[in-house]
Amino acid sequence: MIFKDRMGKTLNFNEVLGKIAGRILSWFLDFELMLITWAGLVPLHTFRLLIYKLAGVKIGKNSRIHVGAKFFYPANIVIGNGTIIGDNAFLDGRSRLIIGDNVDIASGVMIYNSEHDINSTDFHAILAQVEIGDYVFIGPRVIILPGVKIGKGAIVAAGAVVTKDVLEFAIVGGVPAEVIGERKIKDLHYKLGRARLFQ
Repeated sequence: MIFKDRMGKTLNFNEVLGKIAGRILSWFLDFELMLITWAGLVPLHTFRLLIYKLAGVKIGKNSRIHVGAKFFYPANIVIGNGTIIGDNAFLDGRSRLIIGDNVDIASGVMIYNSEHDINSTDFHAILAQVEIGDYVFIGPRVIILPGVKIGKGAIVAAGAVVTKDVLEFAIVGGVPAEVIGERKIKDLHYKLGRARLFQ
């Protein structure tokens, strides 16, 4: 019997076993992500944070994630202290995702660190770490693409698509995001308010 992959390449026995093991691991991960997604709908911060930590997310003191968050590979996600992540956020951990202290991420934000290589023959995935500095504000429905670093104190306007690094204290907006201003206050010490109790 001859086995072939999705691209039509003939596979030897060891490659077939590797594909089977990978598929089983993928099913296990999908099941785990489904459970985490369900837990993310429970309107109690402490319960959700417990489930997220059990799944491997590193979450700092006084940080909150509102309802409806979705994850890929949660064990690669690090969230600093005093950070609030809005409802229905998507946090991608296929590569490392580092979110700093006192970061305010609004509702519906999607952060990706994996994308397809559109110029490869097999359309394979490319992984690249995303890093968000301290005191960053990310507006609603922002999309952050792989490999981006957002500097301390930067502001990303609602609906922006961030495709490249954002300098410290820069204000960016648009598709793709471009610099539209600069934050005047550079000595930031504020703490974000309480997360809403049942969100």
